[in-house]
Amino acid sequence: MGPGSTTVAGIAPLERAGPGDLSFLASPRYVRYFERTSASVVLVAPALAASPGGPDTRVVVADPYVALLVVLPVLYPQAVWEPGVHPTAVIGRGATWQEPVAIGPNAVLGREVQLGKNVRIGAGCVLGDGVAVGDDTQLYPGVTLYSGTALGKRVIVHAGAVLGSDGFGYIPGKAGEEHRKIPHVGRCLIGDDIEIGANTCVDRGSVDDTVIGSGTKIDNLVHIAHNVRIGARCLIMAQSGVAGSSQLEDDVIIAGQAGVSDHVNIGRGGRLLVQSGTFTDIPAGATRFGTPARPRLELLRGQVALYRLAKIVDKLEALVQPKPEAPPAS
Repeated sequence: MGPGSTTVAGIAPLERAGPGDLSFLASPRYVRYFERTSASVVLVAPALAASPGGPDTRVVVADPYVALLVVLPVLYPQAVWEPGVHPTAVIGRGATWQEPVAIGPNAVLGREVQLGKNVRIGAGCVLGDGVAVGDDTQLYPGVTLYSGTALGKRVIVHAGAVLGSDGFGYIPGKAGEEHRKIPHVGRCLIGDDIEIGANTCVDRGSVDDTVIGSGTKIDNLVHIAHNVRIGARCLIMAQSGVAGSSQLEDDVIIAGQAGVSDHVNIGRGGRLLVQSGTFTDIPAGATRFGTPARPRLELLRGQVALYRLAKIVDKLEALVQPKPEAPPAS
C-alpha cells in the first residue's frame, strides 16, 4: 500500500522512528503509536492493515517479526571478519584448525585443541587442552572453555561465558571437618546451532556428561549445573538456574529468574514461568507457575482466595474483640 518508491536506511520502533526508518506493527496495543509515527515505511499485520494514520507506505505481511528477519540483514549487514592468528595469541602444542579461522589478541589455545572451518575466537578467550570447536562457531571476547568441552557447528558464545567448569559437588563433612570435593571427570557437550549468553556458566559433568541439545538458546546470566541434560530447541532465559542431574526434554521453556531443583524432569514442551521454582517433575506440555510451581490457574485461584481470607480474618477479629466494661454504678 502506498508509493513503492519510498526508501529506508534504518529500523526503529514506531514511537521513535523518523523519516527514512522502517518500523513494524504487529499488535493492536501499538496502534496509538502507529497513528502518529514518523516512519517512512511500516510492516503491518493483516488484521491491522486498515489502521488509521501512519505513513503512506505500509507493507502488509503475515508476520511482521518474521519479515524483520529478512530485512534486518539487508539494512545492517554483518561486519566482514578477517582470517588470521594475532601475534599475541598463544597456541599450544598439537592445536589444529581448518582455514580460514580468526584467533584474536591474547587468546590462549591449549594442547590438542581442534578448530573447524570459519571459527572465530575473540580477544582473551581461553580454550583448555583438547577442546573441540565446530565449523562456523564464534566465541566473543573473554570466553573460557575448560578441558573436556566440545562445541558443535554454528554455535555462538557471548562474552564472559564459562563452559566446562567443575560443578558444585561436595561430600559434607561432619562438625568441624572439611567438606570433600567430588572430582568432576565428565564432559560439557554443546550441540549445533546453539547460542549462549554473556556470563552464563555451564558446568561439566561429575561422572556423567552435561549435554545441551541442538537449537537450544540460553540467555545471559544462566547457570546450568553438572550432569544436566537439555534437549533440542529449548529456551532458557536470564538469571535462571537448572540444578544438577535434571533433565529438560525438547522444546522446554524456562522463563527469567526461574529455578529447577536437582534430579527434576521437565517433559517435552513444558514451561516454567517467570520467577517460578519447581522441586517436582513437570509433565510434557504442562505450564507451571509460582514457588512451589503449580498449574497457573490453580495458583491464581489460590492467591485470590488468600486475599479474600484476609478480609474474612478482619471480620472475625471484629467479632471476637472484647466489649468495653460498663462503668461501675455510683
